[in-house]
Amino acid sequence: QVQLVESGGGLVQPGGSLRLSCAASGSIFSIIFMGWYRQAPGKQRELVATITSGGSTNYADSVKGRFTISADNAKNMVYLQMNSLKPEDTAVYYCNTRLKRSISDGSSYIYWGQGTQVTVSS
Repeated sequence: QVQLVESGGGLVQPGGSLRLSCAASGSIFSIIFMGWYRQAPGKQRELVATITSGGSTNYADSVKGRFTISADNAKNMVYLQMNSLKPEDTAVYYCNTRLKRSISDGSSYIYWGQGTQVTVSS
């Protein structure tokens, strides 16, 4: 099995910064991509940012220029640096990955972390 563990959430004032981390562990042969999603109360879960194993990134328009996703492939970790935070960034942030579990298994699998709360408020 595979586990994703997020950390780094918390309460921050508008304009502040937070850095989220996510560690993937378990039966991992290769990671195809890792990413962050978020879900605010009463809203659907939405994409924040993704990064492929080759380093290609993708961002939601609402966070472009403020958030930066990065990864440490050797450690199977992904990070989300969030700057200039706004109250509308308040949500539970979820780590996500698509990976292969073994060289003999041609399928890829998607896993989610348990989420970490980010609250932006004065």
